Amino acid sequence: MANSNETSRVLHAYAKAWLASDLEKVLASYHENIELHYMGESPLAGTHRGLDAAFAVLAKASTSTARKLIDVEDVLVGDSLGALIAVEELGDTAKRVRRVLLYRVQDEKLRECWLFDEDQRFIDSMWSKEE
Repeated sequence: MANSNETSRVLHAYAKAWLASDLEKVLASYHENIELHYMGESPLAGTHRGLDAAFAVLAKASTSTARKLIDVEDVLVGDSLGALIAVEELGDTAKRVRRVLLYRVQDEKLRECWLFDEDQRFIDSMWSKEE
């Protein structure tokens, strides 16, 4: 299990890469056994285990709707978990949504992530649209 210093380093580096749109560094931040937990009722909801599954759902989320990171408002760090509070513009109407990404760090990588959205109904409808 990571300590608060390791969690802080990993989350701040990840936030910096995400804000800079440095996809290579963002993707390199994920542990080979990453687990992504998406909440809600959309087709993307559920647990996605491993790099292939994680990259597939992240790609689907990015290609199914327009999305743009506006800001990482804060990085919160505890002894075993940390969180990013991010604001993204999502959808055709560029609606701003605050998102809390809760992370568990292991081996200097993001090992597990739970994604909580301030407007889950909007997220579910956006990610449930037929292509």
